[in-house]
Amino acid sequence: MTAARAHPRTHPKHTHDDAPDTSADFRRIAGLPDGQEKDTLRQDVVRAWMPMAERIASQFRNRGESAEDLRQVAMVGLVKAVKRYEPDRGSAFESYAVPTVVGEVKRHFRDHMWGLHVPRRVQELRNRVRTAIQELTRSPDDRSPGVKDIARHTGMTEEDVLVGMEALDSFRTLSLDAALRGADDGYALVDTLGSTESSYERVVQRESLKPCLRRLPEREREILYLRFFCDETQSRIADRLGISQMHVSRLINRTCARLGQEVGARAA
Repeated sequence: MTAARAHPRTHPKHTHDDAPDTSADFRRIAGLPDGQEKDTLRQDVVRAWMPMAERIASQFRNRGESAEDLRQVAMVGLVKAVKRYEPDRGSAFESYAVPTVVGEVKRHFRDHMWGLHVPRRVQELRNRVRTAIQELTRSPDDRSPGVKDIARHTGMTEEDVLVGMEALDSFRTLSLDAALRGADDGYALVDTLGSTESSYERVVQRESLKPCLRRLPEREREILYLRFFCDETQSRIADRLGISQMHVSRLINRTCARLGQEVGARAA
């Protein structure tokens, strides 16, 4: 089957006011070599179809992206459609351009608008669930449809519905600086987060040292107690024990090194 039979030539049906007849321009483009003249004619065609791209962009409003950014993305899709369109295949440009522009906008949402990295399959489940909720909620007084209702309406499994529902809140992340609902004193989400208590490490160290300290000779225990708990100087400890300050210093260094080795061995 030839391409012409697969795509029978049809005259474009202008179902919208923004669907101009540019078939002659496309035939000219197809016959021109690459160069300034071809680029200029393509730009003219793009300008002619810009209202159509703007209409498509407007269909995606109120989804978290600015209207101007949506318009720019739609224009990128339009430029791609004009560049890739092959009039000899027989289909009208609009039937090729619309899905190209729509696909570009959807790709933008998928790749750039999610606050969290979500697999494409989960994004698609989310979109199906969101659409089903809108279709099943006929009025503001209607109850929100449940998992079974959505599964029955879409043909999805309940497991997939649950995945899609969980992804509904993943499109936008909440800033940690955002004030909590009902808080009038500037209390933010970050204020609810816990932090590591520095004293925990000190407790662990003390508990690890206790059995090691018990095994020290009585004189070493007394020296450490006087130096680190009573804040005595080495010279006063030496006078109290009747030994030299140098001896006290050596005992402290040797004992601390031994304790460090024992605690390290226990931790390992």
